[in-house]
Amino acid sequence: MSDGISARQAALGLLTSVLDEGMLLQQTLSDPNGPLAGLNPSERARAQRLCQTVLRHIEQADATLAPFLRKNPPKEVQNILRLAVVELAIDKAAAHGVVNAAVTLMQQGRKTTHSAGLANAVLRKVATLPDLFAAFPAQRLPYWLRKPLVDAYGRAVVAQIEAVQSQAAPIDLSTRAPASWPDLGQILPTGSVRMAPSTQVTAIEGYDEGAFWVQDAAAAMAVNLLSVKPGARVLDLCAAPGGKTMQLAALGADVTALDISEPRLKRLHKNLKRTGLSAKVIVADALHWQSDAPFDYILLDAPCSATGTIRRHPDLPFVKDGAELEELIQLQAELLDRALGWLKPDGQLVYCTCSLLPDEGEWQLAAALARHPNLQVMPIGFAGLDPAWLAPAGGLRLRPDHWAEQGGMDGFFMVALEFKH
Repeated sequence: MSDGISARQAALGLLTSVLDEGMLLQQTLSDPNGPLAGLNPSERARAQRLCQTVLRHIEQADATLAPFLRKNPPKEVQNILRLAVVELAIDKAAAHGVVNAAVTLMQQGRKTTHSAGLANAVLRKVATLPDLFAAFPAQRLPYWLRKPLVDAYGRAVVAQIEAVQSQAAPIDLSTRAPASWPDLGQILPTGSVRMAPSTQVTAIEGYDEGAFWVQDAAAAMAVNLLSVKPGARVLDLCAAPGGKTMQLAALGADVTALDISEPRLKRLHKNLKRTGLSAKVIVADALHWQSDAPFDYILLDAPCSATGTIRRHPDLPFVKDGAELEELIQLQAELLDRALGWLKPDGQLVYCTCSLLPDEGEWQLAAALARHPNLQVMPIGFAGLDPAWLAPAGGLRLRPDHWAEQGGMDGFFMVALEFKH
């Protein structure tokens, strides 16, 4: 099909999987028979981008459409209208092309063909409005998540987080020699290289030579909390997709990367091969796996709600409802206790989660210190560290609104621990 109809149809399919079927977007994207089947790479990329953009702006799109609709249309019709409005407001696409595409999409659907005239009339009116979305705040987080975040950080900070999450996230790269890349992208204070969201990573100079790998700048800070020496025995626990394993291997460590999910480790295997770095990769459940010797350093990136990654995964607020939190918090505590048992007497362990919820960060730290009286929090110091990131009881509390003008960062809690002598 011409004029981007195939990509738009696929984007609508992705939206349906998230909004109506409760599927995580990554699950649908990896389905060989899913909405992206048969599309070329550029169409796949466009479909995914369109879907994510709509998910970031559903509230504004619905508010824009509301004055022109006597009642809420069927969901299939509503998603086509949302897609069109977002293309007008965010992509600044030409009105005639957007309206014609929406009408075509309506005509092609059995459940939507009767609404082609409605789409034409409504969208022509919407297209004449100045500064679409300007009057509306950024999309709000769902109540189950927003309330505890407001309690923890205040309404103003949560509004700033939501503003950052409304924008497409930039692409961050970890590299062995960031100082030699002045013309590649923006070098962040902590050493990561930041590229525009639309960057095609495989086309960047140095990709085939393994000079870098994709890793959010916040996630890359966890390794900075450890004073890893070449040859040190290191365990990267819950390692997939492997960015931290790559960092540790690049430092010359003897790395064991363990994760329960073999499919999620595929990216790590590819990056190790591309970069020529080495690590022992193990597929196992950390709660049952046994180590044959203790480790100098352990990095535990524990399973969590992933609420710090919504800027990259705007489907999460529509799929998750917080029901899994209690189980996750228990799992995090079990993994932390088990990992501490594998640590050498003078070893260091980093616990981290890509969550904004204190339950999975600061409160986990407090509970661990209560369970292990001889455990202590290590001081933090590395290049680019902003004192505003330091959590009161120790560790780092990273939020999406940090570096907001540069595109923000993923939300994390991370802390380095060691046993007292």
